[in-house]
Amino acid sequence: MLQPTGYVDSSHPTHICRLRKALYGLKQAPRAWYMELSRFLISVGFCKSHADNSLFIYYHDQIIIYFLVYVDDIVLTGNSSVAVNKFVMQLTSRFSVKDMGSLHHFLGIEVIPTKNDMFLSQRQYILNTLETCAMLGAKDSPTPMSSSQPITLTDGVSMQDPQQYRRALGLLQYLSFTRPDISFSVNRLSQFMHQPTDRHWQAVKRILRYLKHTINYGLFLHRSKPLHLTVFSDSDWGNIHDQGKSTTGYALYLGPNIISWKSAKQKCVSRSSTEAEYRAVANASAELLWVTNLLRELHVKIPSTPTLYCDNQGALMCV
Repeated sequence: MLQPTGYVDSSHPTHICRLRKALYGLKQAPRAWYMELSRFLISVGFCKSHADNSLFIYYHDQIIIYFLVYVDDIVLTGNSSVAVNKFVMQLTSRFSVKDMGSLHHFLGIEVIPTKNDMFLSQRQYILNTLETCAMLGAKDSPTPMSSSQPITLTDGVSMQDPQQYRRALGLLQYLSFTRPDISFSVNRLSQFMHQPTDRHWQAVKRILRYLKHTINYGLFLHRSKPLHLTVFSDSDWGNIHDQGKSTTGYALYLGPNIISWKSAKQKCVSRSSTEAEYRAVANASAELLWVTNLLRELHVKIPSTPTLYCDNQGALMCV
């Protein structure tokens, strides 16, 4: 970075200027921007969420406004259009912002509202991913992964360009934000990032062919009452054959809508199916508590006790 014209002292050409404010592009800039925005929001009555630092909530006289920020992308909504418009005026008087209108696209996710529902889709992102991986003309696949041919660490021959594998998995990981159906497959193949083989790459291409087959899939969020939290927990036992570790899986629903899910390798070797299932229940319970606290901060009332389902009697006896 060079000093602006006229700031260089000819008698001290190696001297530099000390910045008093962050400049765009510096590594400190995102945090400086967040702290400045945070101070402003708190000064006008917002509270920072304890569950998510990027979420700010205004609640006063039954008026609720939600402010979600990701770097300089903002989603703003509330139960009073008058209050929201008033806040937008305050925001524009302090910062240079551009009103993009109703929410239709956010961080690569397409938002399609209907009368009583909302559909979240990453169709264009899938098309871009297929083009990047040269898979636009590939044959469709009805499933993301074969269940009859387990993949291990040593399968196949090492790839000549492992970065190709890592780039594709990075794209798929972001895509799994709205596609729980590929969560397990992506997580499993992400375990081979350090030394991928041609067999692993074929499995990645199968996921891409499955996405081509299901390109219009996404998440439907339905409006419904009463709201109830339900989480389904499950685990295999030692199914990662080359390590002896198990896989945790859970899906959390708010009413009829799936809002959180996970498929991940357990960090420890479980010595029984009960232990593997209990670890999965523990992870699902932690996520359930986090979502419960988030809903409480959002002033969303859950009229009944959340329900957790597990299909292992031993694990249930341990809870």
